[in-house]
Amino acid sequence: MISFGRLVAARGANSLASITAARLQFTRLNSTAAVGAKGVSVADRIEKKREESRLGGGLKRIEAQHNRGKLTARERLDLLLDKGSFREYDAFVEHQCVDFGMEKNKITGDGVVTGQGKVNGRTVFVFSHDFTAFGGSLSKTQAQKVCKVMDKAMLVGAPFIGLNDSGGARIQEGVDSLAGYADIFQRNVMASGVIPQISMIMGPCAGGAVYSPALTDFTFMVRDTSYLFVTGPDVVKAVTNEAVTQEELGGAKTHTVKSGVAHNAFENDIEALARLRELIDFLPLSNRENPPARFTADSVDRADTALDTIVPADSTKAYDMKNVVSRLVDDGNFFEIMPDYAKNIIIGFSRMNGRTVGIVGNQPLVSSGVLDINSSVKAARFVRFCDAFNIPIITLVDVPGFLPGTGQEHNGIIRHGAKLLYAYAEATVPKITIITRKAYGGAYDVMASKHLRGDINYGWPTAEIAVMGAKGAVEIIFRNKENRAQAEAEYIEKFANPLPAAQRGFLDDIVKPSETRRRIIEDLQVLENKQQSNPWKKHGNVPL
Repeated sequence: MISFGRLVAARGANSLASITAARLQFTRLNSTAAVGAKGVSVADRIEKKREESRLGGGLKRIEAQHNRGKLTARERLDLLLDKGSFREYDAFVEHQCVDFGMEKNKITGDGVVTGQGKVNGRTVFVFSHDFTAFGGSLSKTQAQKVCKVMDKAMLVGAPFIGLNDSGGARIQEGVDSLAGYADIFQRNVMASGVIPQISMIMGPCAGGAVYSPALTDFTFMVRDTSYLFVTGPDVVKAVTNEAVTQEELGGAKTHTVKSGVAHNAFENDIEALARLRELIDFLPLSNRENPPARFTADSVDRADTALDTIVPADSTKAYDMKNVVSRLVDDGNFFEIMPDYAKNIIIGFSRMNGRTVGIVGNQPLVSSGVLDINSSVKAARFVRFCDAFNIPIITLVDVPGFLPGTGQEHNGIIRHGAKLLYAYAEATVPKITIITRKAYGGAYDVMASKHLRGDINYGWPTAEIAVMGAKGAVEIIFRNKENRAQAEAEYIEKFANPLPAAQRGFLDDIVKPSETRRRIIEDLQVLENKQQSNPWKKHGNVPL
């Protein structure tokens, strides 16, 4: 039997079209056992069933899957996992439903491929929906297969990855299908903060099925082929008389730009799985481990003098905080999370001296880096993930405050802003904060200030720490004075610099921007053995 990997190599496959063609040829070459002779021995029967499982819903449905621009369940696993590392579980499982003629309609494997494998030599547990078999719909037995790998992931402490491509609940099974979803949801909750959980939406995901990805740590989508919605366009039309397409209702753009449900979207299955492998490299296997370390040739002592002038002298002019990040971290590598949602704050993973760190930074290019509802929620969840999995947090601050206005107030900026405050205050991982320019009002407190148990807090010479900007402050303090310009200049001289905070111990030092990388790395080495805990409690009451 020729292997899929050898066939891909022989064809020189390096695109979605060539890989799918290779898989189709592979399936045809190796499907004779699935459709051929009736073996008399147990070994022959076993091999026949195994081949049927590999074939899924059959050649025609595989071709239909490829025609949609999508890979099959097994092709996706071939790309996600290290070559030859996948060990499948429950390949012979079939559904047990006897209603509506289902006893005569069985597909070995029952619409999902489950098992364990390795990503760059590190163990992960996975499931991959097989849309060619019953549309990947969830049955009682399919749920049992998924729950089994979730339990094993928890048992050994390894990430759990779901490749979602499912039509939803299998209607013929009724409440058994719904029970299966609930069993999965319960495990998602139990695994939260224990092992990393990642969902990749690579096809439809509708109805109750959407809540499992929502409970995982990261949800990614594939553009033009993946959809997430509680109720589809037909139901929306019937209930609200609103005409909407699948893409408009729950496509990748909707959830990465508007709703914030998804953390990023990729062009096709191949790119999505390659980027997923990249993300896993940043993460620890579980909360019992530290993040992985890797070799870097980027010197600890590298001083980037461009940082000394990156903040404009005019405090009203913007600059790109991503440029600051790329100049501080190893090799300029920043794996951004949610790049298209709440762009006024940036979050993601980088490395400092080879070790994973979480980056949170206000983005002056977008709304001056102001904190609002969406940015607060975006950053809060990321901070809590880093804290759960022992990832140090580097916070870059340039924030003029919280966004004012009735829209924000009426939609709960107080409650949502408190989520970010809570996340930073609760976190016990190493926290290093650099104020690059503005740190005004309550937003100064919220952004990992010394008062929220910040371990190391630095200010650049351009830092301004105050209740508000000079102009607004002068209008309040000196409202009856005629010479406002002189009063504003006096206020700027007194407060628009880092000295008052440093003199009170709220900043540990004022550092030259070009020396920031070295200082952060040295501080992380000191904080490597940090021990801090919170008072015992069943759990805190986060302002949800």
